[in-house]
Amino acid sequence: MPSDSGPIDHHEDIVYPSAIPFVLVHLACFGAIWSGVTWESLILCVTLYWLRIFAIGAGYHRLFSHRAFSTSRAFRFVLAVLAQSTSQKSVLWWASKHRHHHLHSDTELDVHSPRHTGFLYSHLGWIFARRHDTFDEDSVADLMRYPELRWLHKFELLPAALLALLCFLIAGWPGLFVGFFWSTVLVYHGTFCINSLAHVSGRKRYVTGDDSRNNWLLAIFTMGEGWHNNHHAFQSSVRQGFRWYEWDPTYYILKALSWTGLVWDLRMPPKQVVRNEHGLGASVINRAAEQLAGHFNSEKIASSIATALHRPELAALREQLARAQDRSADVLAAMHLPQVPHMPSRDELAAKARTMFAKTKSLEKIADRAYEVLLTSVGAKLMAGAESQPSA
Repeated sequence: MPSDSGPIDHHEDIVYPSAIPFVLVHLACFGAIWSGVTWESLILCVTLYWLRIFAIGAGYHRLFSHRAFSTSRAFRFVLAVLAQSTSQKSVLWWASKHRHHHLHSDTELDVHSPRHTGFLYSHLGWIFARRHDTFDEDSVADLMRYPELRWLHKFELLPAALLALLCFLIAGWPGLFVGFFWSTVLVYHGTFCINSLAHVSGRKRYVTGDDSRNNWLLAIFTMGEGWHNNHHAFQSSVRQGFRWYEWDPTYYILKALSWTGLVWDLRMPPKQVVRNEHGLGASVINRAAEQLAGHFNSEKIASSIATALHRPELAALREQLARAQDRSADVLAAMHLPQVPHMPSRDELAAKARTMFAKTKSLEKIADRAYEVLLTSVGAKLMAGAESQPSA
């Protein structure tokens, strides 16, 4: 089975024939020119849009991907069928890819990062790539134990086909073209915008080590999914609009359903997280530090050091770095490098961090780690320079 790890060659492995059904669904929307648009079909379109956007957010995302609440096996199946009627592949595939996204969000291993693959690929191109035909079963082992979910994966287009037939029986050809196809295309791009636009446009309240952003407009059209930076700050929260004024109807509906006993164990974000008073995990600190260090040119810094030192001194430094191996940052820190052109001090990195990131109690840790990352990169460049020099 293809893995989601390892070297990635984006765009080169898109299976264009597999995009044909996706294009045909869009073209089918023009069938309304022939069938006409009726009030009945428009009501069907609007109803199916909101119903299925809810199923994507509550089912595919908050339940199956993040286990943000609990429910009965029967209602779990209902949510899976409704979500799968959007033709966004199976619940097993969707949850596996989404969990992988959070594990590697906006790194080179992310399945859909605008930072590394561009907006269009992150919006929809990645779906048609060969490497994403299959999914990592181990990542969704908790879901694989349900035979009904495996059955849905086997017949992933069945819910959509049955819904299309139902729309035709209810409202004729307008019901099919307007009720089913229009709502399906709208749900497609509402969902896809969370992968693309919500990592490009919006505000960042929390340091999450990635580009996730809160976008109030997307939150309106996706029933609360647009509070994406909130979500990345505490992924397993059933509520994504952390503040009272952040529109999150998916949560409101799940909360109402909890009063009936249909769902339970709704996981809420800790108050420390909501108030942005929590300490960040090591992986988030490392990602943020790498992003901060990336704003400084280690190649120029290494060149400045090599130019400033006499040849015997440079040779001695490289010998020290070779002996230090993974402690090259300690060697360079002892040289008082802030006096070197282009080399920022640790305090300058902290100042830059304050302009780049949202408020966090872990800012000093990010600056410390970024300084270490930068010095390590400079050390590697100095050693690479020694290897590229011709021997006497």
